[in-house]
Amino acid sequence: MEPIIGAGMPAADATGQAGGAAGDVIKDSDTQSFAQDVIQASMQQPVLVDFWATWCGPCKQLGPALERLVAERRGAVKLVKIDVDKNQALAQQLRIASIPTVYAFFQGQPVDGFQGALPESQLKQFLDQVIEKTGGPAGQGPSIEQALEQAKELQDAGQPEQAAAIYAQVLQLDERNVAAITGLLRCQMDLGDLAGAQEMYEGLEEDLQSKPEIQSVRAALELAQKSGDTGEIAELLEKVAHNPGDHQSRYELAEALYAADKREAAADELLEIVRRQRGWNEDAARKLLLTYFEAWGPSDPLTVDARRRLSSLLFA
Repeated sequence: MEPIIGAGMPAADATGQAGGAAGDVIKDSDTQSFAQDVIQASMQQPVLVDFWATWCGPCKQLGPALERLVAERRGAVKLVKIDVDKNQALAQQLRIASIPTVYAFFQGQPVDGFQGALPESQLKQFLDQVIEKTGGPAGQGPSIEQALEQAKELQDAGQPEQAAAIYAQVLQLDERNVAAITGLLRCQMDLGDLAGAQEMYEGLEEDLQSKPEIQSVRAALELAQKSGDTGEIAELLEKVAHNPGDHQSRYELAEALYAADKREAAADELLEIVRRQRGWNEDAARKLLLTYFEAWGPSDPLTVDARRRLSSLLFA
């Protein structure tokens, strides 16, 4: 199955690296280059011009959203950014009265525009209208949402390498896409690249690290890094069978079962410790269960079932 957003996009690998990002459709310009970057370029396709300034608060809100939406349309429209403080003569010539102001040029002429920081829904509508009225298909090419769906299908089908390539491509268009970051981290773990996943996680900005979806992957990564020798399972099962009150061996058995991807069995052993001795080893069993829940995610059926069973034991 070919990556759904492969056409017209830079090739990328599982680490998220790619050549020729959005620089060919998004660029900074000035008074001297305006004719070439906007007027001449608009003879081939629509060109948006974003008039902004470093001190402008709404510009900081509009700019990144506009860049991302333009990049998603993969060449159907270009974006040129003009700093009005550095290009005052041009701003006066085009009668820029306030910023941010965005003009859409086609065939050398302005065809549409707006002022102020629009909500994303209105920005999408504006972009698609510009593309349609200038003869191009709205939202040209498959969307990021479609790409993420296909990557998830590949991941669920046991093809993490192919899924990782699509997630990496999405991140070239939207480097803060939480679903793509989460998916790529999980793919790296599936491929056994725990060090790469850890490095990628540590490189994320703090606000991204704190997202619940990414926290879930972080918990899973920590568990994977702590996984022990799965060959211990038989020995630990024998110990627990001979001494059901050996909570340390049962706890180690849960860890070994988890490492062997026997999640339900691991949860069962931890719940058994809680049932037998709720506060054993400073609530170690309950704390590890909570880490499992975080790693699996709140909607995972096993999380829902095990959390219900844990609550019954704690509040019986």
